[in-house]
Amino acid sequence: MASVLPKYFCRFHSQTAAAAATMSQARILVTRDLPASFIEPLLREKSVTITRGDRDAMSEQKLHQMVQGVDGILCMLPDRIDQSLLDAAGSNLKVVSTMSVGYNHIDIDACKERGIAVGNTPDVLTDTTAELAVSLLLATSRRLFEAAHSVRMGQWGNWDPTYMLGKGLKGSTVGIVGMGRIGQAIARCLLPFKVDRILYCSRSGKPEVDYASFVSFEHLLERSDFVVVTCALTPETTQLFTFDTFSRMKEDAVFVNVSRGEVVDQPALVDALRTGKIGAAGLDVMTPEPIPTNHELLQLSNCVVLPHIGSAEETTRMHMGNLAARNVLNGVLGKALVTPVPGTVASK
Repeated sequence: MASVLPKYFCRFHSQTAAAAATMSQARILVTRDLPASFIEPLLREKSVTITRGDRDAMSEQKLHQMVQGVDGILCMLPDRIDQSLLDAAGSNLKVVSTMSVGYNHIDIDACKERGIAVGNTPDVLTDTTAELAVSLLLATSRRLFEAAHSVRMGQWGNWDPTYMLGKGLKGSTVGIVGMGRIGQAIARCLLPFKVDRILYCSRSGKPEVDYASFVSFEHLLERSDFVVVTCALTPETTQLFTFDTFSRMKEDAVFVNVSRGEVVDQPALVDALRTGKIGAAGLDVMTPEPIPTNHELLQLSNCVVLPHIGSAEETTRMHMGNLAARNVLNGVLGKALVTPVPGTVASK
């Protein structure tokens, strides 16, 4: 039977239904313009509306504008999720999901007070970060960047038995500060290099890590040829490495940090490298990030600086994005997050 309803009524009804469907959809802000493969779980879900930022980080002002009225935020490390941003977002906000393991950029207490779920992306970047840490250790100890630069500068002459001598891993003692998932993965990566001993300090001993010795922080500093920092940033680890700390290390020790820049008193590190308190440093994290091009660390030949690329591997970043997407999606749909930050609500 043919419809007897006027055409204008059919059009009005269709438009109204579409508008109602849009209004009922959960709104999610993704603070960067991520590749489709990174947020594929969100793109498949028809009950949400996604707003993406640009490729570069948003300004604080723009971020505060973009979050207004959203149900979920998928953010990055540079995005500061504090009280003022939560106020700007409003009462609809149910979940903050960060595409990172670290969550120091999120005011966790403020989120807990408001019943906002918080998720991060642990585990998926463990092996990739461990690979980077060992690569950075080798590049620093064997002076790879320094050697490559000398070639480009035309300084490669006849073979010289003392040219570009570095430190090897075989027979050495490696100290790991923080024996969590990444610390353990680094230790396992080092075993084939025939290191003599692996020491570690952590909040507690790890009986399952029978290939390494649990020691005090002071013992680790004094005995290690290589010191690798992987600990989480907490009030206890902030500025853990100071003038005094570097003075306790061996004069030819190699210091590697893949944790957080705030773990190190940076002026103290510059002093240690300049005055020979330690031999060299390899950094994937520093303060601030990005580091200014005229910073003292970049003027030192015994310091290798990378632009925080610990997890910068294609498959790993895709898995991080997918996990962050699943967390924010679950949060707006009222489901438990896949990987909630410990101590926070799993759903709102």
